[in-house]
Parts: sequence; structure tokens; C-alpha cells
Amino acid sequence: MRLAYPFLVAYLLDLLLGDPPSWPHPVKIMGHISAFWEKVYYRPQVMAGAIFWVVVLGTIATLVLLGVDALSLLPPWVGAAVFTYLLYACLATRGLHRESQRVEEALAQGDLEEARRLLARIVGRETDRLTQKEIRRAVIETVAENLSDGVVAPMFYCIFLGLPGMLLYKAANTLDSMVGYKNVRYAEFGRVAARVDDALNFLPARLTSLLMVLAAAIVGLDAREAWQIVGRDAQKSSSPNAGWPEAAMAGALGVRLGGPSTYFGVQVKKPFIGDATTSINESHYHQAVRLLYTTSLIMATLTFLTLLLTGAGLWGLLG
Repeated sequence: MRLAYPFLVAYLLDLLLGDPPSWPHPVKIMGHISAFWEKVYYRPQVMAGAIFWVVVLGTIATLVLLGVDALSLLPPWVGAAVFTYLLYACLATRGLHRESQRVEEALAQGDLEEARRLLARIVGRETDRLTQKEIRRAVIETVAENLSDGVVAPMFYCIFLGLPGMLLYKAANTLDSMVGYKNVRYAEFGRVAARVDDALNFLPARLTSLLMVLAAAIVGLDAREAWQIVGRDAQKSSSPNAGWPEAAMAGALGVRLGGPSTYFGVQVKKPFIGDATTSINESHYHQAVRLLYTTSLIMATLTFLTLLLTGAGLWGLLG
């Protein structure tokens, strides 16, 4: 099936609708599959985690490939609708905006406890003692990081591997979000899931930082500083990927991100990224959202044009 126009419709649906929680979603199914196999294979060992990862991805890959093939057996309009819906379900621009905006709205209303509760839904750090400034910093950081793995990366894999690539990337990313933690339970068991996710996001994270610099220039933010901070600070983070979009965001907004955060009761001294030319405030969040949408639109345009020229993505040229 040709991808360009279904992708365009899917992207527009994402911008309009986001991710309604009551709708069926492939990531929810992936989460259930992961939880089932975790009960079977869990041991606090790297090898057990590796077997778990292979079994889960094998299960999901089988379902994806059979499902995509089965679309051809449906009436054409039904198959096209399901195909487009699956593409749409892999995109997350509006959803990322919506989840972060809820935190910002709680801050604007002076409800610090509600802001902490809402923030805990989208970040891994402990939020119960964060100040308003720390909450806003965390929101901007998660917008930057998820711009890479929730927005740019799925489109990146769509370009190369079409719908199956998007779904399998989402599967690997879901596994990382479920077991890729450095705590007592998952430090060993989740290591393979975390490393695979790091590998899959290596190129998308760096591409995201470049697109963010371009987006900063388009919307009138500090593109030059974004470029300089990426070059200076992107590799400071302990994560091989998170520092790239965070550095671009910090430079474009003229703020300092990173710093100490608490995970599972342990304070982690994360390096600072960017220069604190101004204190983080509400206007910086709105600038981050502009950067989110502009970067997303640039990547969507690149994806659409590539699919339009190749028909089925770059993988199709090899077939």
C-alpha cells in the first residue's frame, strides 16, 4: 500500500485529535503482551531480560506482520481506514502537547500538588517535592526528549520501514518504558530493553536536535545558541540520546535544563545543559510548544515527501 497520503491523513488526525484515552491503541496491546511475558520470564538477570525482550518483540512482530498482510483481505476502504488508524496511533505530537499543557495549566492556577501529580504521569523522576520552577523545567525537558522518541523517531522509521517499522519501534520503546529502569527490580532484567531503545533512538535523537535548530530559526527563537549548546552540552547526559534534543531546547529558549533529580529515592546529579540567561517561566513553556509543533511539521513534511517519491518508503526501493 502506498504510504504518503495515508501518512498525511494520519498526521492531520494526530494534530486534531491527539490520543483519546478511551480509544483502542496498539501501545496498550503491547503493554499487555509485555506484562504477560514478564510474569513468565522475570528473573533479576540480564539473560532473563534478553529472552523476555526477544519473546515480546517476536510476539509483536508476528502480530504486526500478520495484521498488515491481513489488511489486504479486507474491503479496500476498510483496509485503508485501519492502515491509516495504525499510522495515526504511532504519532504523538498533540498528545505530548496535551499532557504537558495540563501540568502548565495546574501551575497557572497555583495548584502545585495537582501539577506534581500530573507531571508524575509523564516523567520518571519523583515529583512530590518539586518547586514550581523545577516542575516547569521537568515539563520542558520531557517535551524535548519526547519530541525525539515520540514524534521524530516514529516518522524516521516510517520513512525506512513503513508501518511495520513504526509499530516495531513503538514496541521497543514501550518495553523500555516498562522495564528499562535502573532500580532494584529492573537494573539487570531491563538492561537489554534499555540498550536496544538507546540504539534505535541514536540517529533520531541527533536528527531531532538538527530539526529543532532549524525550527528555532523559523519561529524566531535563538537558533545560533541552540546550535552552540548542542555542540557543547549534548553529550554531557548519561543517556546517549536525551542530551541532544534537551541541548537544542535549552539553547533555543535561553534556559538551563538538567541538574539534580530524584529517581526511586536516589538523588541523581545530572549535568546542567544550557546557560541560565533567564529563569524558567511560563513563556518558556509556550516557546517549547512552538518548537515542538514546528519541528514536528518539518519532520512530517520530510516524511511525506520521501513517501511520495518512493511510494512505500526507502525500504520499498530495496524490494
